[in-house]
Amino acid sequence: MNSEMSPGVRSGIAMAHHSTPSSQKALMMELKSLQEQPVEGFRIGLVEESDLYNWEVAIFGPPNTLYEGGYFKSHIKFPIDYPYSPPTFRFLTKMWHPNIYENGDVCISILHPPVDDPQSGELPSERWNPTQNVRTILLSVISLLNEPNTFSPANVDASVMFRKWRDSKGKDKEYAEIIRKQVVSTVAEAERDGVKVPTTLAEYCVQTRVPSQDSSSDLLYDDLYDDDMEEEEEEDEDEEESDMEAGGTSGGEEGVTTGCYDDDQEDSGNEDS
Repeated sequence: MNSEMSPGVRSGIAMAHHSTPSSQKALMMELKSLQEQPVEGFRIGLVEESDLYNWEVAIFGPPNTLYEGGYFKSHIKFPIDYPYSPPTFRFLTKMWHPNIYENGDVCISILHPPVDDPQSGELPSERWNPTQNVRTILLSVISLLNEPNTFSPANVDASVMFRKWRDSKGKDKEYAEIIRKQVVSTVAEAERDGVKVPTTLAEYCVQTRVPSQDSSSDLLYDDLYDDDMEEEEEEDEDEEESDMEAGGTSGGEEGVTTGCYDDDQEDSGNEDS
């Protein structure tokens, strides 16, 4: 997968960053974060190095599950108003699962727009909100693989088959056999991509930083947000000067309030639909 931007693309983005949509800035930072601190069981990259709105994701099947040893490829497509609207998540690998449509689209609450839809059986709080991000989506998808929602399935036949397998405590093997066949079918593709799929818990839990070919990628992100910080500092200085001219407060005067926010926001929306 192509997770590195060429120097030309990085330079072009850096030069035009003042006119860059906020969604593109957010995606740049998320991509960098996920490359430096990967989510266990995933590989992240861009479909095209010049397009931040289309990502490719490889999911490794978690050990001690039906999906162990699997290599499942997918795409995430982001809207221009991300993170205010959710992305879409589509598997490219053929998947047999209660909450995955035949075309590979994943049906999960966290990816549904935050509208009040009583017919869906979902609460608005279970749906997408701007505090969610790619990391929470990936964790929700891997959880979904192991714990399907059978109450409102995207694939009814897979849902019925899964319930039979679960309720029989594995004695009804039809569901498990289909999954294992799909896992085996992904081995050749992993070999073609030069990917070693983790099969033990120790291998699966290893997090490695994606190496950069040079330091220019870091400069891209740093320059982008350093300029933003400089603009904010200039705005603060202008506000302070305005306050002084208007007979503003002295450093020790009480009654001056500052805006603040809580970074520790809970992630929601892990319910499926």
